[in-house]
Amino acid sequence: MQLHSSLLNLRSLHLRVRHSLTSTVRHFMAAAELISPSNTRVGWIGTGVMGHSMCAHLIRAGYTLTVFNRTASKAQPLVALGAHLAPSPHAVAAHSDVVFSIVGYPSDVRSVLLHPTSGALAALRPGGVLVDMTTSEPSLAVEIAAAAAAKGCHSVDAPVSGGDRGAKNGTLAIFAGGEESTVKNLEPLFSHLGKVNYMGGSGKGQFAKLANQVTIGSTMVGLVEGMMYAHKAGLDVGLYLEAISTGAAGSKSLELYGKRILKRDLEAGFFVNHFVKDLGICLKECQNMGIALPGLALAQQLYLSLKAHGEGNLGTQALILVLERLNNVSLAPSNA
Repeated sequence: MQLHSSLLNLRSLHLRVRHSLTSTVRHFMAAAELISPSNTRVGWIGTGVMGHSMCAHLIRAGYTLTVFNRTASKAQPLVALGAHLAPSPHAVAAHSDVVFSIVGYPSDVRSVLLHPTSGALAALRPGGVLVDMTTSEPSLAVEIAAAAAAKGCHSVDAPVSGGDRGAKNGTLAIFAGGEESTVKNLEPLFSHLGKVNYMGGSGKGQFAKLANQVTIGSTMVGLVEGMMYAHKAGLDVGLYLEAISTGAAGSKSLELYGKRILKRDLEAGFFVNHFVKDLGICLKECQNMGIALPGLALAQQLYLSLKAHGEGNLGTQALILVLERLNNVSLAPSNA
């Protein structure tokens, strides 16, 4: 009787070990299977200036895309490319393995990802991944990661830099925070959007992007101040910009916005309203850290001036308008 009982126990142990090994093998096989159009369904929430181009790259790469935009008509060009339009973020996630979001404000991020009935996480299957590419609050990124983990899912905060041109050309700088293995697994998707830079755990992608915005804020102030100075000195501002572009004053901001400013092209590649939001988050984090960044504070105040004049939907290069008003001077439009 004891022998029979021991044999049964051994058989039970053998079955448990075999089941465990099988599960482990399946896990590693799944992890080793690279993301590709044949095995990964992609969702996309937010098809604005940046999101439209980014989403289009993935469609052209052969991925099946389910998309949602608050204004459905803005998603129609993507539908024409082959995307499926969903009525809610929840519906996007129900048909996706990886869900990207790039929306306006932290409140929008919270709504589209964490809302208990209409949000994406509520419908995401275990093992699914949320990738938020909105510039948002680091603490919210940590909150989303914890909520995702509680459901057996993953979350990456991956805000981007490069503006509308970077989005169109697939050359964005992507700042990723979260589990490093998850970020590496997403590389086949990120590669169509730009270069991914792993910055650390959850929230670190957001911190990196905010530091990026601090740098851009002061750079844009320097760019428009230099243009104003050159104009008042009687220089040809176009020639001046060309001359400094290969020197120490050269910058991505100059490359992206110098000629646009001269042509009076103030259309948004990145909205003033969103930049004010970003710089405000930066200042809030400065207070939390106990650090003083006076250049950041000045840039934010100048951009707030644009918003106060009803110019929040212009691009960040519209900062030239603030300097023109301060000095009662207008740079003549250029056809160069």
